[in-house]
Amino acid sequence: MKEDPSNDISRFWSESPETYANDSHGGTVFDGRVVEFGTREFFEGVDKNYIGPRQHMHTDRPFGAVFPFDRFSSGRVLEIGCGMGTMAMQWAKAGCEYTGIDLSPMSIDMTSRRFKLFGLRGTFVLGDARKLPFASGSFDFAYSWGVLHHSPDLGRSLQEMMRVIRAGGEFAIMLYNRHSILYHYFIKYRQGFINMESQFLGPLELASRYTDDFPREGNPHTWPVTKAEIRRLLDAHVSEIRFWLHGSDVATHLAHIFPLIGPRLPQWMIEPWSKRLGWSLCFSGVRK
Repeated sequence: MKEDPSNDISRFWSESPETYANDSHGGTVFDGRVVEFGTREFFEGVDKNYIGPRQHMHTDRPFGAVFPFDRFSSGRVLEIGCGMGTMAMQWAKAGCEYTGIDLSPMSIDMTSRRFKLFGLRGTFVLGDARKLPFASGSFDFAYSWGVLHHSPDLGRSLQEMMRVIRAGGEFAIMLYNRHSILYHYFIKYRQGFINMESQFLGPLELASRYTDDFPREGNPHTWPVTKAEIRRLLDAHVSEIRFWLHGSDVATHLAHIFPLIGPRLPQWMIEPWSKRLGWSLCFSGVRK
């Protein structure tokens, strides 16, 4: 019987949480200064480094271009994979009834601590996305941003997510994109073929090694997806779905692929590549 990797996944994200620090995965260096983990200054550093470079996600408020804060400001909102609580805090500030669930005890502890420091209210649950401990139709809106590609069973996790959203409720999700420059060039071609890693690693192991926490290579499970796979998994559960791609990584890869002209390409030339071959596959929709 194949061993369930959930314990390894939980351990990895507790020992190496994504803090968006300047030094490393799980680091605490912000603006050249070491700050104490879990303090208000720490969370402000996390937010600055995550929110700042992602202008495509913002309007007059952080993530306003992605999440319908106004429609669900008084609703029941679920986040699957709360991490360090950056997005959670925006929902709590909007006035919703926020619930966050995560497989990592570290994430639950940090998001709970953040809410106390900033005077916010929320519910935090340690649990597995494959078996959500909530009644069907419990939430008006649910989201998961950059998390479920780490699930050992994405189909089951998405099915559970749809189950706990009420009919007519909405969702928003971001997963890594397999039809991307990062996957095909950096992971599959450069690492797998040129460096011959595919001789020793399967596709899942290769993708896991060269995504989150690279180059330390401790990431136990990351598998990017395609639009077609998502449509197949969600078709029975949704009445509508919309896809879009973001590729802040694309400029870096074009500079590697075309070293003479890549670094000099203007943004207007990079943008079409980003929208077609970016690493972040985003989608939102309505529950049947």
